[in-house]
Amino acid sequence: MSDGGTGLRGSVLIIGAGGLGCPAALALAAAGVRELTVVDDDVVDETNLHRQVLHGVADVGILKVESLAHALERRFPRVRVTPHATRFDASNAIALVSAYAVIVDGSDNFATKFVANDACVLARRPLVHGAAVGTGGQLLTVPAGGKPCYRCLFEEPPPAGVGPSCAEAGVLGPVPGVVGALQGAEAARLLRGQKPAFAGRLVQYDSLGMSIRAVRFNPNPTCAVCGAAPRIRALDAAEYGDATCRT
Repeated sequence: MSDGGTGLRGSVLIIGAGGLGCPAALALAAAGVRELTVVDDDVVDETNLHRQVLHGVADVGILKVESLAHALERRFPRVRVTPHATRFDASNAIALVSAYAVIVDGSDNFATKFVANDACVLARRPLVHGAAVGTGGQLLTVPAGGKPCYRCLFEEPPPAGVGPSCAEAGVLGPVPGVVGALQGAEAARLLRGQKPAFAGRLVQYDSLGMSIRAVRFNPNPTCAVCGAAPRIRALDAAEYGDATCRT
């Protein structure tokens, strides 16, 4: 595959075709990535258009992955986007992430984020995590094999009902655009073979104060998936709960 002189080689899997996945895909295509796969089983909803920059009113009711692929290929004809209209979960995560050089997590629920982390650690694939809620967002990068990984910082999925639902919390439209663009930039760094900028750092973005701060964290030697004696060696759906929110 030609990299167009950008130094970007390898394919990227984006989990979620919504508020984070759209700007991440846009950033990667603009950076010169030629192969993207997007996995999502949801359809475009008019109430989400304020934050999902590759979808429009005419796309309402269409699968998000199809809408994203068409929009991106119109702007960047050299990019091949493969839409994968399925839910990313414990049953397919290992097979999916193993096929790609870099994984971008654009999901918006804890269940999917923990599945993505554990699958990437087990498959030894780097993961660029992002989250956006309310007026802020966060990023971190999990190196191939972890050490540290998402579980080193957030050890277990929270119990059901803890924290507001996606619908209750909402998100300011530009926030996922900022976070998703930074995810795309970080994924591009990884494809160039450069050191990840967000490994071992929880980067927090606050749109109200227009501030970004980074909190460093270390590998957890007792981490359930990348620690010295991990208990997670395969994915079990019972470990993660239900992914009830959409991207």
